[in-house]
Amino acid sequence: MRDETTFVEWVRRDLRDVRWPEPAELRARARRRSRRAAVGAASAVLVVVSASAVAAAGHGGQPAPPPVAAPVAPEPSVPARTEIPREVLVQPGDLAAKTDPPLGRAGFGESVRLVDMLLYCHKIQGHQAEWETASYSRSQTLLRDRPDGYDHPSADVLLSQDVYRVAQDVAGRLLPGIDRMLVACADWRATGQTEWQGRTIKAEVVHRWEVRERNFAGDEAVLLRHSITEARNVATGKPLSDLPKPELTAVVRVGDLVTVVTLGRDGVEAELRRVAVAAARRLCAAANPTC
Repeated sequence: MRDETTFVEWVRRDLRDVRWPEPAELRARARRRSRRAAVGAASAVLVVVSASAVAAAGHGGQPAPPPVAAPVAPEPSVPARTEIPREVLVQPGDLAAKTDPPLGRAGFGESVRLVDMLLYCHKIQGHQAEWETASYSRSQTLLRDRPDGYDHPSADVLLSQDVYRVAQDVAGRLLPGIDRMLVACADWRATGQTEWQGRTIKAEVVHRWEVRERNFAGDEAVLLRHSITEARNVATGKPLSDLPKPELTAVVRVGDLVTVVTLGRDGVEAELRRVAVAAARRLCAAANPTC
């Protein structure tokens, strides 16, 4: 029933950014990019980032000290990797279901967004927190295999992934920052006005975050579970909607690369863990330093 979902939809609209355009639009963009490849292969496009937020406070950091002159010329070194190649993303074969070709974008100078609503919760309670900035980024979505021209519903999204290349000092504080935000947001009560059976009422939901597992992949990793209680009428305590399905997010760091992985609405925790481990393994080849 449409009225019964109004408040939950308000919460999602007000507190979360849409991660991807509609799949049909993504497919059309991918086709246009392919046609432009011959004349614009070197052009950068802005990344479409996830509905995830940075976990660290501020963009600060002390400037690096000046280099010390070495008495002996250094040995030649391997150039640092910069752009993020598509090959280091999760591949269709890493999933159990058959997928359409990946749809994605690459960019630079974008915000590192890990768990977006968690950051919102942290800031709305008066705590200081901002997104960090990545030097390079790449994002993709994998949709269920369908015939050409099929207009994918949202249920066909099997996986969304963002990968960010960040400075070494940023890499070291992203995941610890998630823990700091969890202290304030383990149980967060959100309220708002909604239309219910022809009346405007005040309703509320409670957001809960918990760490399901740590350090199961890469240099650092965390698997988060975000659950939302059913919306309730504040005045009467009566429920207004069904209980939403929990959302799972895996954040994994390998060197200076950080990836955020989520599965579609039918994804389960064991599958997300398995895919996150595969994602970490693929990042090794492009990380600084390599694994």
